[in-house]
Amino acid sequence: MSQTSLHGKWTVSSSDEDDEVLPPSGTTASKSHRPVDSNHSSGGSLSPVPVPASLEVKAEPARTPVSSLSSGSEARQSAAMNQINPVKFETSPSLAGKGKKEATDGSGWALSDSDEDDVEVKRNCQSKLPKRGGPNGEAKKPKVESERPPSPHGRLYYIDEPDDFFESSLPCLNDSYRFYLNKVTGLDRKYNSGALHIRDILSPLFGTLKESVQFNYCFDVPWMVKQFPSQFRHCPVLIVHGDKREAKARLLQQGQPFPHVRFCQAKLDIAFGTHHTKMMLLWYEEGFRVIILTSNLIRADWYQKTQGMWMSPLFPRLPEGSSASSGESPTFFKRDLLEYLASYRAPELEEWIQRIKEHDLSETRVYLVASTPGRYVGADMERWGHLRLRKLLYEHTNPIPGEERWPVIGQFSSIGSMGMDKTKWLAGEFQRTLTTLGKSSLRSDPLIHLLYPSVEDVRMSLEGYPAGGSLPYSIQTAQKQIWLHSYFHRWKASRTGRSHAMPHIKTYMRVSPDFTQLAWFLVTSANLSKAAWGALEKNNTQMMVRSYELGVLYVPSAFNMKTFPIDTNPFPASSSTSGFPVPFDLPPTSYSPKDQPWIWNIPYSQEPDTHGNVWVPS
Repeated sequence: MSQTSLHGKWTVSSSDEDDEVLPPSGTTASKSHRPVDSNHSSGGSLSPVPVPASLEVKAEPARTPVSSLSSGSEARQSAAMNQINPVKFETSPSLAGKGKKEATDGSGWALSDSDEDDVEVKRNCQSKLPKRGGPNGEAKKPKVESERPPSPHGRLYYIDEPDDFFESSLPCLNDSYRFYLNKVTGLDRKYNSGALHIRDILSPLFGTLKESVQFNYCFDVPWMVKQFPSQFRHCPVLIVHGDKREAKARLLQQGQPFPHVRFCQAKLDIAFGTHHTKMMLLWYEEGFRVIILTSNLIRADWYQKTQGMWMSPLFPRLPEGSSASSGESPTFFKRDLLEYLASYRAPELEEWIQRIKEHDLSETRVYLVASTPGRYVGADMERWGHLRLRKLLYEHTNPIPGEERWPVIGQFSSIGSMGMDKTKWLAGEFQRTLTTLGKSSLRSDPLIHLLYPSVEDVRMSLEGYPAGGSLPYSIQTAQKQIWLHSYFHRWKASRTGRSHAMPHIKTYMRVSPDFTQLAWFLVTSANLSKAAWGALEKNNTQMMVRSYELGVLYVPSAFNMKTFPIDTNPFPASSSTSGFPVPFDLPPTSYSPKDQPWIWNIPYSQEPDTHGNVWVPS
């Protein structure tokens, strides 16, 4: 079932490869949500997240921008519709529950009558999504000025960032690891000290920009252009995307008012694959920089979500006549980045490949972990996906005494089909990768903690239920893998002030039994899915990867350390700390018997969210 909504694209299909897949059409839901007047205060026993007094609340433009609703998964578009036409909580039984029936598996989930047949759901869903266009069937041009996505605070209000939200001078950053979180609107100022917004990244504070490439999954081109400072706003930008057919046409239409924006389509030759990589290549007068991140290029992803990034040092230009091997890092980052770019087979990237060759990347201390679509055999199996991660952990980490007591943590924002039981993939090949520590012959079986927000986490978030639009776990997939939910832990991030900022970041790590040390840490675009990480085929002689993904791996040996100490108080940032800023609380908190993982495409009408609304997906 192809799904389209505010932040990303994914698919529920009969093949079960349902992790953020491109829809055949990027149209918007026609079914509107009529607000229902509340019969009592939306507060009740609920404690809404307070809006800081320093933030100014401004009226939302009457017209919802085309670009805000015409891209992304159905989960995200459902979030957008709930934002524009919120359904208020009421004490009497809601009409929203009509047409639903109770699940028979004892999970307590409500299913629509069409859920038995994924193919029929896909057909029905597409028929309900009319194409947006002008009165004569012509596509509307996106509005460039005053463009913003629907407000998570209802149809009339939007919280603007305070005047001091963006950096006016080079901020105090922890340069030890160059791992940063995004700023979150509405937090205490100290929790944004040492975090970055896209406007900070593109500002003159980090270099005099000449040209850039934006690799991503979901774009709002007018909004993206406005994030560049005025002096760089007309510098050439190349957008690398995976959109096809109607979605591609809409993306190109977004770029029409901006002649300096060009497009490069990534090849997606395997069904249900996506271009999910998120990377910026920034070419300055002073040198070159790489940023690998987890945010889409839309405002909602830089607003009230937990996101992360690795920002490279400023790489200087090599002297004229330098050899081809010059400027390489101990982690072979330059070689691996060039190999990843070459995998696109795109003429538009050739000049960037040449530029990277001309720069000195030797200061890089992280390893690149990438996925590219394909079926790989022999030595090529270890170039991409989770076998690439396994190879790096085997070669660059060391066995640890008592390592069987060092748990693995995986944290993500979307979940694909894992199979009917844990041995099919998660506790088989993927666990073997995540538990690899050096050349140890010990095949330990440590605990695996998976962090994914519960319904209560989403309900109490800064965005309320619409935050669930970027957590596209479907009932069709969840029903088939109830076993997976025993691994789940809540999203709690008080140490970074982000417990109420739902995660779109993806991180994986190996942590000591007392949760004070890391054996390794990975930040990536890759969610928990075979499409992202790859799966072995043909009796383990072939690796099949569907999607483009990109992340960076931190191992202590690259920093002349045995383990990374964990920083329990990363904000406000300090440039002198040696602790690693894990973005959430440790140890993780297991789901209680009452907790349920967030499922985007079923209603939640029993309790209001922090804005007094309930969730009624289209």
